Amino acid sequence: MEAESKVILITGTSKGIGKYLSEYYLEKNCFVYGCSRKPSEIESKNYRHFCLDVCDEKEVMKLFLNIRNESKKLDILINNAGIASMNHFLLTPLNTMTDIMNTNVIGAFLFTREAAKLMRKNSFGRIINFSSVAVQLDLAGEAVYASSKAALNSFTKITAKEFAEFNITVNAIALTPMRTDLIKNVPEEKINKLIGKLTVKRLMEFKDISNLTDFLIREESGFITGQIINFGGI
Repeated sequence: MEAESKVILITGTSKGIGKYLSEYYLEKNCFVYGCSRKPSEIESKNYRHFCLDVCDEKEVMKLFLNIRNESKKLDILINNAGIASMNHFLLTPLNTMTDIMNTNVIGAFLFTREAAKLMRKNSFGRIINFSSVAVQLDLAGEAVYASSKAALNSFTKITAKEFAEFNITVNAIALTPMRTDLIKNVPEEKINKLIGKLTVKRLMEFKDISNLTDFLIREESGFITGQIINFGGI
């Protein structure tokens, strides 16, 4: 099953990776649903945007009701929405911990649960979660962020087992730094130090991501599930 003409839901589409992937798959003749806390600048007859917080269960349920009523199915979910913070653990306030866990873990939980219910009706689905190489690198200052992505990795592996009977795959892509708002406040020295830990020592690019998402959503990739794929050669 190629991407063309499929129904895709992408979270966090107002900017960055989510906006790029939305436009990328719209060009491939897909119908794309997107969401974020802010309005989207994407203009297409094949795009629907919802302003919501991904951890607001009622709003998430409304979004999926719209998908059921309009498209009657969902082929692909990309859990892209995420937030990060780099603080020494002793200087990390509780609200930072709560916000990161709500967006990175609970948001993915809600969208995955509802997406799988819809996907199983057609006995096909592809779910991709965006994790981070921060999990394996154990970077100082990222205890909370890395923990949220570690939870997402376990979540990916276990849901892959539970959804296999429905022909739904679940995989995670562990991202490395790229020029988005997620790292705009991170000192250049820290970014270069992180890149230095990679086998391929460069910033990630948008095309790196779409190249891998293209592969994972194909029908021929149905034998690949429960995997955490690290960019950069970790």
